[in-house]
Amino acid sequence: MNTRIELTNVSKIYNGGSKQVGLSDVSLSIPSGQFAAIMGPSGSGKSTLLNLIAGLDRPTSGTVTVDGVSLGGLSEAALARYRRQRLGVVFQFFHLLNQLSVLDNILLPAQLAGMKTATARARARDLLDQLGIAEKAGEYPARLSGGERQRVAIARALVNRPAVLLADEPTGALDSRTGEQVLDLLVEVNRGGQTIVMVTHDAKLAAAYAARVVSLRDGRILDDAQMQPSSGRSVSDLMQLEIKEAGK
Repeated sequence: MNTRIELTNVSKIYNGGSKQVGLSDVSLSIPSGQFAAIMGPSGSGKSTLLNLIAGLDRPTSGTVTVDGVSLGGLSEAALARYRRQRLGVVFQFFHLLNQLSVLDNILLPAQLAGMKTATARARARDLLDQLGIAEKAGEYPARLSGGERQRVAIARALVNRPAVLLADEPTGALDSRTGEQVLDLLVEVNRGGQTIVMVTHDAKLAAAYAARVVSLRDGRILDDAQMQPSSGRSVSDLMQLEIKEAGK
């Protein structure tokens, strides 16, 4: 597999009243097409890691490279193009625009990227059909259930066919049944070739759905488990790791 995302000796320090370490000397390589879950307690560096891959933050030291391009060397305009053309982001609390219909919410990234209107509308309707909410195209977000809104958010993230999908606690605001349905959808997306990096606090879901689970604590990688049959890792292994982290 080709490397899609590469972090090399990355540190991120936030300067406030007191310096806060987001990440400390993290090196991580994510191959193209992998479904990787990032776990850890609050303040472990999960969101910092996602923001660095998204080009929303710049590292204090080290390099973040996506498809062979170092994000640290890009201007703000180039980073904006990178996000439009290569990334899809699924937020924990959806961030849909309530004044726009479901269809128009999904079309927005395509319009910003300059996709032809007919092509974008066909793509959006195809995604709605795949996600089982084609009949909701004319509805507004406030009239949808949490699971339906998350499906809309996934469709919006995928409309430009991004190489990388970043998902920040995509099941955090959902009940367990709806959360499992959303993760089933992400697995299907991953089978289509997209690289997925998902931040989660749920060890059981991470072990059940991701091919790899990277655990962070205090801005450092604590564990990196390939969730393949030969790895010998199980859901109970990950639960024990979560208990160990909580006790430290």
